[in-house]
Amino acid sequence: MLRLTDLKLPLDHAEEALPAAICAKLGIARAALRSFRVARRGYDARKRGHIALIYTVDVELADEPALLARHADDRHVQVTPDTGYHFVARAPEQFEHRPIVIGFGPCGIFAALILAQSGFRPIVLERGKAVRERTRDTWDLWRKRELHPDSNVQFGEGGAGTFSDGKLHSQIRDPLHHGRKVLEEFVKAGAPEEILTVSKPHIGTFRLVTMVQSLRASIEALGGEIRFGARVDDLLVDTDARGERHVRGVHLTDGSTLRSDHVVLAPGHSARELFALLAARGVHLEAKPFSIGFRIEHPQSLIDHARFGPQAGNPILGAADYHLVHHLGTGRSVYSFCMCPGGTVVAATSEPERVVTNGMSQYSRSERNANAAIVCDIAPADYAAYGSGPLAGIALQRHWESHAYQLGGGDYSAPAQRVGDFLAGRATRALGDVVPSYQPGVQLTDLSTALPDYAIAAIRAAIPAFERQIRGYSLPDAMLTGVETRTSSPVRIRRNDGDLQSVNTHGLYPAGEGAGYAGGILSAAVDGIRVAEAVALAITA
Repeated sequence: MLRLTDLKLPLDHAEEALPAAICAKLGIARAALRSFRVARRGYDARKRGHIALIYTVDVELADEPALLARHADDRHVQVTPDTGYHFVARAPEQFEHRPIVIGFGPCGIFAALILAQSGFRPIVLERGKAVRERTRDTWDLWRKRELHPDSNVQFGEGGAGTFSDGKLHSQIRDPLHHGRKVLEEFVKAGAPEEILTVSKPHIGTFRLVTMVQSLRASIEALGGEIRFGARVDDLLVDTDARGERHVRGVHLTDGSTLRSDHVVLAPGHSARELFALLAARGVHLEAKPFSIGFRIEHPQSLIDHARFGPQAGNPILGAADYHLVHHLGTGRSVYSFCMCPGGTVVAATSEPERVVTNGMSQYSRSERNANAAIVCDIAPADYAAYGSGPLAGIALQRHWESHAYQLGGGDYSAPAQRVGDFLAGRATRALGDVVPSYQPGVQLTDLSTALPDYAIAAIRAAIPAFERQIRGYSLPDAMLTGVETRTSSPVRIRRNDGDLQSVNTHGLYPAGEGAGYAGGILSAAVDGIRVAEAVALAITA
């Protein structure tokens, strides 16, 4: 088959227009087109009111070699790539110790799934609860202001991505098409088949809950084992005669020890106690940049109209999203992150007496407000006031999360402010037309002290700049809710580029978002696959 890319058609094109465009592109008669299938469909909304659909299609033709030769200089006509998944190794009949996977978010799920499908029967250790119980615990915070420190938005089956928009697109390089493997497994687990073709697939929270249950069942059916409430409190490390460190297993808070020479470390970005444990055990960690800011909410209808103009509301387009960046003369940047069309702002703390925000959408994206994080980048040099060493970024997070708790009134309410008041430097006393969606509730206040001065100044400069890209973005009644501090891990657990093992501890495989190697569901899952392959190759070497 041949793959054609960048086929543009009007938004409301007729069904026959696509095969006609294929034939026109290739210069063939309709009879020469044996079959075609859509591999990807996106849209170009740069011209409001003239939105075009962008297709990638795989076609079967009567004489493909001749057509390929004829279009040899056209990068939009190529052989269809092999996107099937190919296992790198199979477990031998006997191997000494089963691999361990710490964490059961997207990275841990796919590391365990690949290991299980390869016959290695992994043991998964997850500090939180199974997803149904975890959901009930999460609702306790949102509805009753009761936090469960080991079972919440951050911890438990499915990881932080379970309570999100369920976005499944990423900018990572993926030459082996591991992302396709992830999407296909999601479809098997109950995701809509459209995620295989749309350019910005998403699932939504409720579907993610049932999907992670199905993925868990698949792992267990293949001999894998998932242990919930299994919190690691020590890493067992030996040093050999040459001074090289080797992982030998883990110790759990229940007093048990598990022996293994291959441990996949797939924590989320909020596994702060685990990071401290690793540092104490001499595993090489380093502070890394991340970002801090607020959640901003607008009417979804405003964003739809600004992005799509008169074509807003078209079911093919759905609720509009956006991605914005503003570079300041200071060298800092402010950007939108984790934009949730038609969603809600949610409480996402994992520690008592702290406030953290995140965004969530259901598959329908039908809530009244659009929300996104609007965040300022920070670097390890900014952490010096809060401590030194690789965990200084965590100290910074905790400081501002605790301050947000106090600004919110000390009951897990979040501090919030109208955009107009934030830009004018005055406290908000009453809501306008935009009602904040954060549960368990907000405390109207002045956010000017909710973040470091440089972050406040940067965000104040960025909002008017974003207005030039999305008309209405600086709407005075739009709402800011704080604070957004968990955009990515503040720590990187360094690993080798080749075998993906820790740079100073053999047999330890840092992976995913918490280890500093992913940012989102898809990239974390892909990294889980890569690390599982590295483990499989190491065991069978």
